[in-house]
Amino acid sequence: MLLSLLMRILLDESVPERLAPLLAGHTCESVRQRGWKGLGNGRLLAAASSDFDVLLTADKNMEYQQNLAVLPISIVIMLAHSNRFEDLSRVVPTVLRELEQLRPRTLRRVSA
Repeated sequence: MLLSLLMRILLDESVPERLAPLLAGHTCESVRQRGWKGLGNGRLLAAASSDFDVLLTADKNMEYQQNLAVLPISIVIMLAHSNRFEDLSRVVPTVLRELEQLRPRTLRRVSA
């Protein structure tokens, strides 16, 4: 089963909040806005699981720090030259395509 087309996306600390408007058709909130800044990845995923479908991150180590068999929500890792808005914004079209086919509680790596 696929996730719904309208996703509730949590932007990790590694993703600039300015990306949210580029994710048209989805609801976005940041870790900072939620007051979750500084939470470890496991605790962050657990906290996010009741209100979000996807964690959008640029943390390339995320997949090695989590048990992928029991993810509480999906994770999309953005692969870019840097975490700067200019670099990550180039990946957004690929992220949007991935969101259309994302399955619950899976991890995907995307690049431009």
